[in-house]
Amino acid sequence: MKIVSWNVNGIRAVHKKGLFVPFVEKYKPDIICLQETKAQQNQSEVDLPEYEEYWNSATRPGYSGTAIFTKIKPKSVILGVPEKIAKKYKLSDDGYGDPNTEGRITTLEFDDFYVVCVYTPNAKDDLSRLSLRYKHWDPAFLAFVEELEKTKPVIFCGDLNVAHASDDLARPKENEGKKGFTKEEREGIQKFVDAGFTDTFRMFTKGNGHYSWWSHFANARERNIGWRIDYIFVSKKLKEKVKSARIYPAVLGSDHCPIELEIAI
Repeated sequence: MKIVSWNVNGIRAVHKKGLFVPFVEKYKPDIICLQETKAQQNQSEVDLPEYEEYWNSATRPGYSGTAIFTKIKPKSVILGVPEKIAKKYKLSDDGYGDPNTEGRITTLEFDDFYVVCVYTPNAKDDLSRLSLRYKHWDPAFLAFVEELEKTKPVIFCGDLNVAHASDDLARPKENEGKKGFTKEEREGIQKFVDAGFTDTFRMFTKGNGHYSWWSHFANARERNIGWRIDYIFVSKKLKEKVKSARIYPAVLGSDHCPIELEIAI
C-alpha cells in the first residue's frame, strides 16, 4: 500500500497549474493525505473517479484545511480533535482562531489501522502561536493518536511545521530558536517518538539535504536550502511492515513537495 502526504498550499492553485492529477496518475497512491487545501470540497475541480474524498475544511474561507482521498472505503471518519480531548487540553481561540475549527485533522478508520492527516499550527514569525502549539495542540494531538492506538495501529502524516533535528534543515545554526526550530516545537515532536511512533523517512535515510519545504525567497528550492517539516509516522506495531519512505523534491506545484510511505498492510 502506498500512502502519500502533501501540503498542496491550495488545492485549486496546484490543480490549475496542471500538476496535481498528473502526479496522482504517475505515482498511483492508495491513500492521499492533503494539507492546506484552502477550499471547501465543492470548490475543488479535481476529478479522480477511483478515489473517495473526505474533507475537513476551515470555517474561515481559503484557509488551512485537510482532506484524504482514498481508494479503500473507510469504516469511519473523525474530523478534528474529539471534544473530550479538546476540552482537557484547553484547545480554544488563541486570538488567531480555534484550531479545531481550522480543518487541521482528518482521520479515517480502516479494518486494521487508522490514517490521520494533520496540519499543525504554525508558531508564527514572532512565536505568538508557540504557546498554543506547545501547551495545547501538541499534547492534545498526541493524546488523540494514543487514544486511537488503543483500538488499532495508527499512521499519522502531514505538515508538522517543525524540523525535528539539525539534519532536518539546511541552516540549523541560523534558525535556532526561530519558528519551526524552537526547543518547544522540537520537544513536541520528540514526545511522539518517545511514545513509540517512528519517523519512517529516518528508517531509510540519514543525514541532511533531504527537505520537503523551501522558502519562495532567494531561489531556496533550486539551491536546496530547505526544511523537512512533513512526516509520516507509524505505530510501533507497524514498523516492521514499512517497506520504503521517500521524499519527492522534484514534484512541483507547492512550496512543499509530496512524501510517500510504502507499507505491507
